[in-house]
Amino acid sequence: MQARGLTKRFGDLVAVDDVDLTVPKACVYGFLGPNGSGKSTTIRMLCGLLTPTAGDIEVLGLKVPEQAEQVRRRIGYMTQKFSLFADLSVRENLEFLAAVQGVPKAKTAARIDELIGQYQFGDRQKQLAGTMSGGQKQRLALAGAVVHGPELLFLDEPTSAVDPESRRDFWEKLFELADAGTTLLVSTHYMDEAERCHRLLILDQGARVADGTPDELTGELQGRTVEVRAVRPRQAHAALVDVPEILSVAQIGNSLRVLATRDGDIEHRVRDALAGAKLEAEVAAVPPNLEDVFVAATRGNGKPVASSERAA
Repeated sequence: MQARGLTKRFGDLVAVDDVDLTVPKACVYGFLGPNGSGKSTTIRMLCGLLTPTAGDIEVLGLKVPEQAEQVRRRIGYMTQKFSLFADLSVRENLEFLAAVQGVPKAKTAARIDELIGQYQFGDRQKQLAGTMSGGQKQRLALAGAVVHGPELLFLDEPTSAVDPESRRDFWEKLFELADAGTTLLVSTHYMDEAERCHRLLILDQGARVADGTPDELTGELQGRTVEVRAVRPRQAHAALVDVPEILSVAQIGNSLRVLATRDGDIEHRVRDALAGAKLEAEVAAVPPNLEDVFVAATRGNGKPVASSERAA
């Protein structure tokens, strides 16, 4: 799947601004960005639910939106909001979706039995969907999204309402799909989920601001991150937040994580600022992580980001 110059305007608002992307087959491709950055709008254009203002889209060898109907038969789509029928059982929901997606009747029972086992609903297939936990609902929604065996699966913040253990289990299912050859495009707010992706695209204000593997993106920030362990971390935070060339100061427990606007002698600059404020602290370089990438990509305007603004 690929898009070139993808743009969407709503009146004077540019929701997606000239975005290029390429998603390799059987890849878990992550979309990361602040609220309102254009993630959902981009996904809706890619799967033919929204017509772009400009740009070219090719999905599974087909042109979108011109061949959107053919594309929809070969893709799956799952949103963050549980969209199945609460007053139908697990099996009834899957039967309904199989009919909607055109699964042959002769193969429906076997396919649903396969999904019931694969998604661990053996003792719950008669349970009403509305009575299940958040994690169980998300597993059922995923099973429904793949009931017809799609080649490409879009997931729009699919784990926003489930607990960490359920999120971990959910991602194991996604990797099973990828191993079987399904291509997945997943939007998320969670850094631990972003780290799981084979490749990431970061959007900000509708524009692509970073694209690469997690290792590639973090590697670009080498030499720009340090950790500060201070006796008085809030005072140390205040001493560092307005220092030129410091982009972000975030408190994590009793330590501070500092991100510079460029590589260089960030340790020396931090030590000088703390000494000037008469504060004792240990300063050491640390490897960059994806949260640093997110901050650098979306806030790389020279303004420090306070800890309350950190991506969650």
